[in-house]
Amino acid sequence: MDQEMLLEIGNQVKNLPMYPYFEVAHYILMCMAVRDDSPSGTTAFSRKHPFACWLSSMITVFAGGILTNFLLGGSVLAPFDDEERVLLATAVWYVVNYSPFDVAYNILKLLPVRLPLHLMIELRRVHRVEAGVNRAFEKNEDFYLLLVAAGTATAAGSNIIRTFERFIRGLWTPGQHEGLQPTFVTKACVLASILFVVERKTDLIAVPHVIVYMGVVVFFVYFKLSSLLLGIHDPFVPFENLFGAIFLGGMFDALKDAIQSTKEKAAKVDAKNGKTEKEKKRE
Repeated sequence: MDQEMLLEIGNQVKNLPMYPYFEVAHYILMCMAVRDDSPSGTTAFSRKHPFACWLSSMITVFAGGILTNFLLGGSVLAPFDDEERVLLATAVWYVVNYSPFDVAYNILKLLPVRLPLHLMIELRRVHRVEAGVNRAFEKNEDFYLLLVAAGTATAAGSNIIRTFERFIRGLWTPGQHEGLQPTFVTKACVLASILFVVERKTDLIAVPHVIVYMGVVVFFVYFKLSSLLLGIHDPFVPFENLFGAIFLGGMFDALKDAIQSTKEKAAKVDAKNGKTEKEKKRE
């Protein structure tokens, strides 16, 4: 494949309209995630607490816009200003939770149906990372932390806001948030945001932006397929463990434990030998 063809494909992927099809895929998967995470079973909660179920679903659906507006000084309610999107998300929420005999939900749970939805949402995620970084550039292009945070929040907002969204549904899990247990999606969005910032602010990446964009798309799609088909949920873990062992004291902790274990074994041997000598003297 020559460079011109690659650039053409990259431009077509980059300029794909996200609304309505990719947005609907996002709405479906977010509403299903809320339903699967709800207490009291998959259907009981939506029957007993329809407003809480709807509100938590809408917060999850529009989490990226809510968090990005919060970071950039905008109104957190601005994402709900588009009545057409809110109505479409509400229709998706209703179908996911209240279709007769759960026909829609059971069909959407099938892997051949979920797979293309997840691929669509990964394409949308890369688009959202870039959109968040670009929006932060307009606000303050020299505030690098804000640039990365905006790109991450825009694309992985549903994961970041999960603790608050669960609280609405009566689940209080302060020990389970992205600060303590970051998911692969959040970590990947951080890396993608850093890559877009470096590519835009420096000359370190000497390839067209479309190629960088396509590389990020391939990265997200590949690891989503690995997660769905092979069960590889976080490929960063081996590198994190290695980094922790070298730079965060893990190697020294292991050495300390080994020395302590050796001392304990030696003490046990000494105690046993001392006991044997006492028994010989008694005899």
